[in-house]
Formats: sequence, structure tokens, C-alpha cells
Amino acid sequence: MPLPLAPIASVALRYGLRYGAVAVAAYALSHRSRTPLRRDQRAEDAMDEMHEGLHFRREDEQVNSGARFKRTLRFGHDGPGVEIDASALGRVRLRRV
Repeated sequence: MPLPLAPIASVALRYGLRYGAVAVAAYALSHRSRTPLRRDQRAEDAMDEMHEGLHFRREDEQVNSGARFKRTLRFGHDGPGVEIDASALGRVRLRRV
């Protein structure tokens, strides 16, 4: 038995236009009022200088750690690609009081 698509399509179109317009308006308002954030160049340089992998360094009262994951994903042999570069720095400091 074939599925009657005309009633379903009219309901989907009605709700899609209503909520789609609301979504587009909310998106436009959110991006219009957004100001670009400032970047700290020292932090960017520190992230760029990290070696790939997970690293720990322990000193007297603190443990420093860092991790970096850098890969290039390509879709197809000569297709478009995306480079993923994720890095993180951390510090845990324990002091006896």
C-alpha cells in the first residue's frame, strides 16, 4: 500500500517554514551581535611548540602535562582535506599548608 505523502508533506512544509524561519532569525541575531574574541599570542605560540603525544614533567611541588594530536584527514586520494590540531596544557600544584 503506498504511503500518502501529500498530507505529510503539507504538515512538514508548514512546520518547516515556521520553525526554519525562527531558526534562521535566531542564527542571524546571534551572529550579528557577536564581537570577535581576542587571542593571546603567547598561548598560541606555546601550543604550536608542543611535541605530539602525551608529556608529563614533575618538579618539586607541581606536575606539568601537555598533549598534542595533529592529523590530516583527506576524503579520497586527491580530494579535499582537513587538518586537526588539538593541544592542551595542564598544571596541578599541591602545597602543604
